[in-house]
Parts: sequence; structure tokens; C-alpha cells
Amino acid sequence: MSKSIVIFFSHAGDNYSVGNIEVGNTKIVAGYISEIMGADQFEIVTHKYDGMAYMPLIELAKEEANKGELPPYEGTAPDLGKYDTVFIGGPVWWGTYPQVMFTLFKDIDLAGKTVIPFTTHEGSGLASCVSDVKKAFPKAEITGGFSIYGHEVRTGKAKVEKWLKSL
Repeated sequence: MSKSIVIFFSHAGDNYSVGNIEVGNTKIVAGYISEIMGADQFEIVTHKYDGMAYMPLIELAKEEANKGELPPYEGTAPDLGKYDTVFIGGPVWWGTYPQVMFTLFKDIDLAGKTVIPFTTHEGSGLASCVSDVKKAFPKAEITGGFSIYGHEVRTGKAKVEKWLKSL
């Protein structure tokens, strides 16, 4: 039986469409995946964006993406040796994952693993997240991408479950 982990970044606080939330949309989806699949979790944490209103946050995210900035995350990268399947999730900021996720990507090796990207969004779908994951991890098998609207997350467990059953 394969062992899975969900690696994700989620932003709580002021979010588009859902307002000020205590638990980020992607964290909720990661929780569904962990519950349904019995997967472990690793949350990418940075306090760089804490307390920011939505508009200044997206402007900062745009600047980071344009400059290729790699903001630091807290702690150390997880040891992925015991995992066969890695779910990677985050919100879509300016057409891809938040830059802090790419910081972690530089610190992990997913060669030979099955990698399954997912996103939360308000109209971007998967954007370029799948192709960006393929570029970051060329020796991994990238499959089964999934996206869900952030405003549907709190009532969308059945959608996540349907997707997971299709894998």
C-alpha cells in the first residue's frame, strides 16, 4: 500500500470572495484529502503575508512572481523518503502557486514519486500549476490535477472525494 502526504500552502485572513477567514481554503481541502486518503500533511508556513488585506497581498504576490523571489518558509522540508504519492496544493496567485511554495520545491526531491497538484481559486482553475510542477520535478510522474473554487471549499468535500476516487 502506498503512503501519501499532502504538501500545501494556505492563506487565512482576508481572501477574495470568502472574506476574512480563520482557516484558509487550501488547508480545508488538504484536510479532506488527508481524511479520505489517510495521508500525512506538511503545511508550508510563512508569516510574511499575515494580517495583509487582500489588495496589498495580491500586489506583493505579483511583485514576488515578477522578480522570481523565493520567500522563506518556517522549519525544514519534510523527509519524503517513505512516501510514494505527494499531493501538492495551494491557492492560485498570478497564474501559479504562491512563490513560497517554489522555495520549498527547491528543497525537496520528488524523483520517482507520483505527484498530484491541486488548487483553490476564484476563476483560475489549475492555471499553470501543473506545468510548473512538471518543470520543478521532471523525474516525477505528475497526474490527476484538481481545482476547486475557494467559495465552494466549505461545502465541497463531496467534490474532493469524487476527484480522489477518480485517481
